[in-house]
Amino acid sequence: MKRVVEGSQAVAEAVRLAKVQVISAYPITPQTHIVEILADYVSQGRMKARFLRVESEHSCMAALIGAQSMGVRTFTATSSQGLALMHELLHWASGARLPIVMAEVNRALAPGWNIWSDQSDSLSQRDTGWMQFYCEDSQEVLDTTLFAYRLAETVYLPAMVVLDAFFLSHTYEPVDIPSQEDVDRFLPPYEPAFQLDTKHPYALSPLVTPNAYMEMRHEMSAAMEDVLGLYDGLEEEMFRAFGRRYGMVEAIECRDARVVFVTSGTVTSTARIFLKKLRERGEKVGVLKVKLFRPFPTEEVRRALAGVPKVVVVDRNCSFGLGGIFAQEIRAALCNVPGERRVYGYIAGLGGRDITEELLEEIYGEVTEGKGPERENIWKGLQEVSHGGR
Repeated sequence: MKRVVEGSQAVAEAVRLAKVQVISAYPITPQTHIVEILADYVSQGRMKARFLRVESEHSCMAALIGAQSMGVRTFTATSSQGLALMHELLHWASGARLPIVMAEVNRALAPGWNIWSDQSDSLSQRDTGWMQFYCEDSQEVLDTTLFAYRLAETVYLPAMVVLDAFFLSHTYEPVDIPSQEDVDRFLPPYEPAFQLDTKHPYALSPLVTPNAYMEMRHEMSAAMEDVLGLYDGLEEEMFRAFGRRYGMVEAIECRDARVVFVTSGTVTSTARIFLKKLRERGEKVGVLKVKLFRPFPTEEVRRALAGVPKVVVVDRNCSFGLGGIFAQEIRAALCNVPGERRVYGYIAGLGGRDITEELLEEIYGEVTEGKGPERENIWKGLQEVSHGGR
């Protein structure tokens, strides 16, 4: 059924169809619409679920850890400072191997106080043991939320479905909402391999001594590696159920490209339009969309960029003192691969600033003129400002 919905509602519809049993939430712009819709669904009886109103995002994740440990399917959503406040509990969720799914609406971190799109919040949690999926449009948001449950409950790791603030969360577009029957065929009821039971009590997440801790972390790492092997097969099942697939990465016109733009999230849509115009001019340009960030799809990236002389990574984030985070991951993926190539990292669009076709055109001109930029990390779209003091 096609409906015109905002990205936040696309998430809520997926959670309803997934038959989530416990939702824990604390409001924060711009994710609040998601949990508001779910609260209405629960109060109206459209979902057989418990909606827990907690006093903070830290408590929110703590409640889900308890609920998921009892063997039920759970969900929450957050953004920015809320995700930062959850940080400690993210480690507890992944370490306990709990397949919690969370919608993370990318929003810049303060200060300065900013409610617009920026990937720094989710990427600052990249080492917590959560899978991360970056979505381009609302249809992908809905499908990926359902896919995240299926994958998380297969490998017993939590998953973060990431969507851009306002560009997706508050923008309306047509979305195909699958039937409950189709979803049920793709996503069976959650059957936990382990759960707390008052009739058979035991300890969960106790003190672990050095003779066992490293093995636990190795198993988490192995589960992340399992994701890469399972991904395509589960996407094929999703394709049979819904008629859509996305891939860990999507290589667009990369086969003969001399320059490839690497993007994630909604900037990919702008890059598609830009790419079409350049191709019509006879320019050999491609776009590589990275959807799966954790685990990082190294082999898929290597195949897509094989033989490409110049790679341009557009990052809506910054690791201060290093540069764009996606750019560093791409460089790491390519470092042991034979061949001469340059990876140019461009940081743009922080705090919700637009990344336009004109900006991409300017970047393209820089990397194709002569030897290209001398620096590996370039901030693009900065305004001239006068600084008092520093």
